[in-house]
Amino acid sequence: MKIQQIKVNFVRLPPEEPLVGAPYMIGMMCEFFTVQVQTDEGIEGIGVTAFGGKLVRSLRAALEEFGELIRGDDPLRVEQLTAKLRAASASCGSGIAMLAISAIDTALWDIRGKAFDIPLAQLLGGARDKVPAYASGALSRTTPTDKLQRAAAALVEKGYRQVKTQMAVEGLTPAQEIERIRLVRDAVGPEVNLMADINQRWSVAEVISIGHRIEELGLGWLEDPTTCDDHQGHARIADALATPICAGEYLWGIEPHRQAMAHHASDITMIDLLRVGGVTQWMKVAGMAEAFNRPVASHLLPEIHVHLVAAVPNGLVVEYMPWTWRLFEDPPMPVNGEIAVPSGPGLGLKFAPGLFEKYGVS
Repeated sequence: MKIQQIKVNFVRLPPEEPLVGAPYMIGMMCEFFTVQVQTDEGIEGIGVTAFGGKLVRSLRAALEEFGELIRGDDPLRVEQLTAKLRAASASCGSGIAMLAISAIDTALWDIRGKAFDIPLAQLLGGARDKVPAYASGALSRTTPTDKLQRAAAALVEKGYRQVKTQMAVEGLTPAQEIERIRLVRDAVGPEVNLMADINQRWSVAEVISIGHRIEELGLGWLEDPTTCDDHQGHARIADALATPICAGEYLWGIEPHRQAMAHHASDITMIDLLRVGGVTQWMKVAGMAEAFNRPVASHLLPEIHVHLVAAVPNGLVVEYMPWTWRLFEDPPMPVNGEIAVPSGPGLGLKFAPGLFEKYGVS
């Protein structure tokens, strides 16, 4: 089998919050590149990438140049091809190159699953057929408190047993932050696993101070509480608080994850498929986390991440952030707080009919 060509399309989706109709998150990810790796045997693998921001043209160029670089190669040699792409872009570091490699790597794994007629989750290990999913994106820090409470209660009514909100609201004092998260806890009740995302906005001292004052709320985790590469700071926070610390989504490649684990910087490792380098590198980080006796959670792209979290023994939960569901035909959706692995071979996904005509951008 040989790679014939790679098709790249740019898609811009309108912002929305479909979980409970809450105000959509300011800065939500709406722009994506889709990748279709086509082979001479008629098998096509698909991938997605994003985070291009103002550099979307650079990301397109990277995808297209990488596509030319592996034209004619065997798509089943995933390690060989992704190593080739990393070597070709080694002098560029992470960033754009990693985002491009991630999409291509994912598409190659999709081809591999289709070639062997097996879902990706089973190909990678098959620890389970469905995994817990938590609702994300409806409880934004920019949402007024009264609307936040209504949205939180609505998520529970829809069957979610795990939900995530955001803290570090601009303009609020620590006392106001604490009161706001208490109101969210009251809205969802004591039995729901409530997590809070800080998005790197607090200092180490702020996290420890506020964290101590909200420990009685029994939060499932505090996520990315301080600057992502301050592994020592994260370790101080994790050591000081009883609330678990979840971090990792902002780390590029596998080496920063190794550093974080060596510093015992978090209790739960969150892995972002796009920043880590695709399926190949995601699985390596999950294996490292298992060696450190840590569970792993996913960041964004639940339609693909369901395979990865379901594949590994330490897969904890999938973030159901519904920013990408419109990209796909019949995407997997959470039911009563769980999301099932698609049963088709590979990713078990197809791009939605008319996607490029409706949302494509030249």
